[in-house]
Amino acid sequence: MKSKSMIFSLLVLSTGIACTKQDPASKDGLSSGNSLTQANAVLADPPATWKEHWFEHNQLLNRVFNDANVAVYYDNEVDRSITWPNTFLAQVWSYTKRTYGAFGNESPLYVILHTGKYSGGHPSTYMDASHDYRNVIDCGSSSTQAWKSGTGNDLDLTTHEVGHIAEGAAKGVHGSPAFDIWHDSKWMEIYIYDVYLGLGRTADAQRWYNLVSPGSDSYPRAQSHWFKDWWYPLYTQYGKTAVLNKYFTLLAANFPKHVVSNGVTNINEYSRKLNFGEFVHFWSGAAGADLKPLALTAFGNKDEQGNDWTVQLQQAKLTFPGVTYPGSTN
Repeated sequence: MKSKSMIFSLLVLSTGIACTKQDPASKDGLSSGNSLTQANAVLADPPATWKEHWFEHNQLLNRVFNDANVAVYYDNEVDRSITWPNTFLAQVWSYTKRTYGAFGNESPLYVILHTGKYSGGHPSTYMDASHDYRNVIDCGSSSTQAWKSGTGNDLDLTTHEVGHIAEGAAKGVHGSPAFDIWHDSKWMEIYIYDVYLGLGRTADAQRWYNLVSPGSDSYPRAQSHWFKDWWYPLYTQYGKTAVLNKYFTLLAANFPKHVVSNGVTNINEYSRKLNFGEFVHFWSGAAGADLKPLALTAFGNKDEQGNDWTVQLQQAKLTFPGVTYPGSTN
């Protein structure tokens, strides 16, 4: 099953953060040894212990905290004096639900931390069998001092994984059609920035801005500055938090979906990925403005495969007439 997912090797990105497993919210994220009985072991309340059964993870986890917003689990090596996830991730999860809507029946965020193993992190959502139909972030570190500071990368890494839940299950639709365009970390750059601002963590927002603004990537072309040239102007000029939420609203209302079974119920899932022209079209709809000039400045006119996305954009206007903005009619 792993081979069907987008499995990420551990990378050191410009932000120092990378998911180590799977396309976010991929229902194919089931580990090969997982049984149907385990996958369907859905519990109404966070259990006191929870045995991992995904990928190479096989730890017996202990619940160290829970409230209405989070259920926090540590493996045996995590220092029990570490308590910042109880408050911080409860705030992140509450803000994410206020911004993008419910993720299931207002269930808590399940936070799993490891020390000395499983470096990096991965998400799962309430639609996925792989983690027992729970909204989960599972993060590890090779350092024996992991998670003790509760600052900097500790915050960034855990918030990053919550962002994958947001992109992979927003508005009750499973999947992330833009994932092949923005890859593992580009959506996270603006999601994390917005979360820090929304929580009043202005120093962390500035720290994050300073960290990601100089960054560049090879996609869709060499020296693509996603945050500086795309996200930051889009965010600051076209509605900030509202423009992020509206993108997912428009996607859920207009992009092709089908109904599939996740093992216990039928769910709505996106049928395919966005092409780059459609990506620009939907973000233009969210912004209420033609973002073609901004996208040309940020990315040039070729997608990652070398296709002219401006041609795709013209077709997207015909295919998705419900996404409107000045210039959206051919």
